[in-house]
Amino acid sequence: MPRRETRRWEASPDAYGGRAARRSFAYQVIIPDRIAGMDESLPTTVMAKVSEADRAIQSLNQPFLAHQLGALGPRLLRAESIASSWIEGLQISQRRLARAEAGGEEAKDDTAKAVLGNIAAMEQLIDMASKGHPLRLKDLLKVHKTLMDLAPNPFGSGTLRKTQNWIGKNPYSPDRADHVPPPPECVPDLVEDLLSFVNRDDLSPVFQSAVAHAQFEAIHPFAEGNGRTGRALIHFILRRRGLAPRFVPPISLVLATRKDAYIRGLGRYINGGKAGLVDWLDLFGWAIHKASRHSEKLADAVVKLQDAWRERAGHPRADSSAEAIIANLPARPILTSALAAELTGRTPQAINAAFLELETAGVLKSVSTGPRRRAFEAPDLLKLVNAFEHELAVPDGKSKPVRPAPTRRGR
Repeated sequence: MPRRETRRWEASPDAYGGRAARRSFAYQVIIPDRIAGMDESLPTTVMAKVSEADRAIQSLNQPFLAHQLGALGPRLLRAESIASSWIEGLQISQRRLARAEAGGEEAKDDTAKAVLGNIAAMEQLIDMASKGHPLRLKDLLKVHKTLMDLAPNPFGSGTLRKTQNWIGKNPYSPDRADHVPPPPECVPDLVEDLLSFVNRDDLSPVFQSAVAHAQFEAIHPFAEGNGRTGRALIHFILRRRGLAPRFVPPISLVLATRKDAYIRGLGRYINGGKAGLVDWLDLFGWAIHKASRHSEKLADAVVKLQDAWRERAGHPRADSSAEAIIANLPARPILTSALAAELTGRTPQAINAAFLELETAGVLKSVSTGPRRRAFEAPDLLKLVNAFEHELAVPDGKSKPVRPAPTRRGR
């Protein structure tokens, strides 16, 4: 069980609010157990669900699906980043994000920059994991710096916190906070213990990623950006352990739909000992399984859409620029000439000719991304991704989304 210690919040005559806000009071910090040596001695029913989630990710990553999923991996990563950011109160659509990535006016938007920072941090972690590198403290700090440097307020970027933080509605003190993490002097040792757990190779990857994420949130090692960094850690573990060498399902899309249950699950892990861990694993395994199955359905739909594009475009040759663009559109549904040339290795002249060919065929649509800036978007693909996000925003047994989500055909 975690250890609780009583601390005192000193009075401040300058504190915001009434007299009560300027008083001293006692509060409790929660110092989680160390987990470097944790084992998997849990009820067989729980571990069966964890194993089922493991198999769902394996299925998503089977070689025979590699062709189907193709360039979809970056799109799933962006869906994950959008949902992970939404949990933290940052809302952006796939279309706005794609326009920002294409260098449109949206790239100046604070929310777009924050989500782009999240994507860059996740890509950085996934690259480390793909190379089999263990995660060291210097790597974690570097990833956090990448995440925060594009944020409107990059406070504490790339450094462990030096002050007490908390989770709750009061931004000025831990009075009546939902969770008060360990004091800053405990953070370095707890983070090193967490990293030892993250770098183990003898645990179920789903079990390991679930525990690591919850422990990270319990420690809350940074001043800002803990939620997004902690969810990116899930992707690192699943990729490094070889369970998801190609695609990690966008679990945040599912957790965002059940945000209250997600927060309660983390709270149960932090406060509830083994029973809390069981509850958390049950929710986490279910979310992984659902995200994996829906990702497979999206992959099938994207393959069918690409076949329809080829038919509309008169079945372009396999070595043509039009075919190269069709192959890359799932990753980047809005392309400029320069971006398409970079992705395909073709000349700008060949890309522009292919753009015209695909626009005439109804595959692409010309759009403005700013003064004297043109790009081409794939509206049918954006509709597919919107439908995917919409479906995962609707809880089982319900008919409408419970969080902000695109309409099935809208933007």
